[in-house]
Amino acid sequence: MKEVMLEMKNISKSFGGVHALNNVSLTISRGETHALIGENGAGKSTLMKILLGMYKSDSGEIIYKGKQTKFASPADALRNGISMIHQEISLLPDMTVAENIWFGREKEFVSVGVWIRIRERYRRTKDLLDSLAIDIDPNAVVRRLSVAQMQLVELARAISYDPSIIIMDEPTSALSDKEIELLYAIVRDIAKKGVTTIFISHKLEEIYAICENITVLRDGSLIRSCPARELPQNELVNLIVGRKVEKLFERSKVEPGKVVLEVRNLERTGVCKDINFEVRSGEVLGVCGLMGAGRSEIMRAVFGIDKKTGGQIFLNGKEVRIRHPYDAVHNGMAMVTEDRLRQGVISVFSVMQNMTLANFYRLCNKLGFFRKGKEARVFQEKAEELSVKYGDPKAPIGSLSGGNQQKVIIGRWMLTNPEVFLLDEPTRGIDVGSKAEVYKMIDELTKKGIAVVMISSELPEILSLSDRILVVRNGEIVHECKGAEATQESLMEYAFGIRG
Repeated sequence: MKEVMLEMKNISKSFGGVHALNNVSLTISRGETHALIGENGAGKSTLMKILLGMYKSDSGEIIYKGKQTKFASPADALRNGISMIHQEISLLPDMTVAENIWFGREKEFVSVGVWIRIRERYRRTKDLLDSLAIDIDPNAVVRRLSVAQMQLVELARAISYDPSIIIMDEPTSALSDKEIELLYAIVRDIAKKGVTTIFISHKLEEIYAICENITVLRDGSLIRSCPARELPQNELVNLIVGRKVEKLFERSKVEPGKVVLEVRNLERTGVCKDINFEVRSGEVLGVCGLMGAGRSEIMRAVFGIDKKTGGQIFLNGKEVRIRHPYDAVHNGMAMVTEDRLRQGVISVFSVMQNMTLANFYRLCNKLGFFRKGKEARVFQEKAEELSVKYGDPKAPIGSLSGGNQQKVIIGRWMLTNPEVFLLDEPTRGIDVGSKAEVYKMIDELTKKGIAVVMISSELPEILSLSDRILVVRNGEIVHECKGAEATQESLMEYAFGIRG
């Protein structure tokens, strides 16, 4: 019987009354590769953040190497032998590979005073990379590497700490098939040396390729933990989904009209490719897929936030060049981004300014002078229409709840009278009541003939609101169907790659 490396017992964590984790336990042995799997929001990241000391659990205990433990921070966890490879690249772009791998540990190469033995650092980096069969020059500047190469450097850096446990969060998301096979080989090799790997992934094929055991989380609860060989893929998907789908909102019947937006062969190198879709007036096109699948990246490229490297965009049958969000807005498009706090609200602006800022030029007279009275009237009318709950319109936007902030952002774009509305996770982080009001807004948009593209991680939301649905996986559209024909199970099977 293998030695137990880590036990997390009865871990619970709540945020503002919402249970992120409810009495979750996890046991992992030395040298084991253990899959941690679940839908977006299942609690995987929260559990790992508690292990690393980023969050404090409300209850439960952690036993690491036979001793009850609480790490004060990720740095503390790292010093004690637990390293993590994050899905997002965290390398310093203007430093070399060698400098990045040993960043913060330069003392290991200091000979006299503050002089670093650069040749010794190069040699150790080369030896490390060679031992992992990673063919990258230690002197290469990170910004000149491909995303896949950066991911392999992240892996090498994690292993350089000689850890007892490595947490890998979607480590193959940017890797080619050849590089994925290399990662598999590395994981198997370190397992032989007694290193434990916690493998977080949405790709079922790789879980079954390298993981001995699987733990499934759903809605913050432990659903099952067992050997991978005892859990067929179809049964695993059922455990991941596991809940009855109910209609969240009954949309008004709107007959879709002409094609308003058409995207042909859109590509952004390393992110998405061969993206083709169209959306009609009065239609909701739902876009779903797993976190990291490329849903948001596709729409960011369409709206000009990120630069596309290929493809065409047509509005009302006419090709348009969108190089910047200004071009998109000028051509009748609007977008509510996924990250409300960093890319939506402007915290130093008032509630009223946050709603009216995209409509600034329409609030000026012919001489270019801004009309404050008109701004107040426009704001009040739209705030009442959207049932925004606020006190003083000149108060900071942060004084509102998340749901009301979201309604302000949606109102901002409604004031531009768009023909196409891109909504990325429009109900994330808002309460049930505000969600219902957002659904009603979407319904009103379609009744006005506006074409809506809605990205959502909540499948009941997708199923309730969409006329048609696209499933995105690994930066490609792998399935399209009518909303009325879709089921939660079928969408998840396409998202996980069991179908298609």
